Amino acid sequence: MHQINPVFTDRGSKYAVSGGPARSRAEVDALLKTLKRDRKFAKATHNTWAVLFSDGGPLKGDDGEAGAGMVIVRMLEREGLTDHVVVVTRWFGGTKLGGDRFRRVQDAVRAYLDRFAGS
Repeated sequence: MHQINPVFTDRGSKYAVSGGPARSRAEVDALLKTLKRDRKFAKATHNTWAVLFSDGGPLKGDDGEAGAGMVIVRMLEREGLTDHVVVVTRWFGGTKLGGDRFRRVQDAVRAYLDRFAGS
């Protein structure tokens, strides 16, 4: 599993991004389980994720951050990255970010893609 932790902070909220190969829902679940073995990630406010399966289509999980999974899906589609799950983790810092929360998800995914998409 690849990980950038933390990517950045915004008004107290901290973000990290993780991911790795996943060709099935079972592999996605295994990666999420591995990530959440780390107490820090298990206690995060949100672990939003998405994957594009080469033989099926998108699968996503918002984990309470409504719409964030679709933001990740769109970025994976634009990148053409299949069979690879990306997880954006947020620890809420006490200030609501409104629409900026989607920009932070995009920033985290971009950091991940820039660093790991070819590996």
